[in-house]
Amino acid sequence: MANLTKELADTVTSVGVHAAYGDAVEVEGTTIIPVAATWYGFGAGEGGAGGSAAEGEGSGGGGGGASLPVGAYVTRDGYTRFEPNTIALLVVGVPFVWVAGRVIARIVRALKR
Repeated sequence: MANLTKELADTVTSVGVHAAYGDAVEVEGTTIIPVAATWYGFGAGEGGAGGSAAEGEGSGGGGGGASLPVGAYVTRDGYTRFEPNTIALLVVGVPFVWVAGRVIARIVRALKR
């Protein structure tokens, strides 16, 4: 099982930057390079109380990953700039705004006392 976990980790490591930055695409003289935030998680297990899978105890493993498109680098007329994905920014920003609102409300409440 340990070899499987190492193989998965090595595979994910070799993906590296290619998971976060997509291939450049040319569209009518404009170059677009998509950008994403990616993350992975893996786990593994082995025999239970007996310490061996051969004694009827199971072993297992699992993994998963996610990717959030955050925008793209766009090159037009010799200038490159980052153009964010508005929906991704809203998804990331909503929890931040909620927490900031709660903090401000508590500060105002504490100052009124």
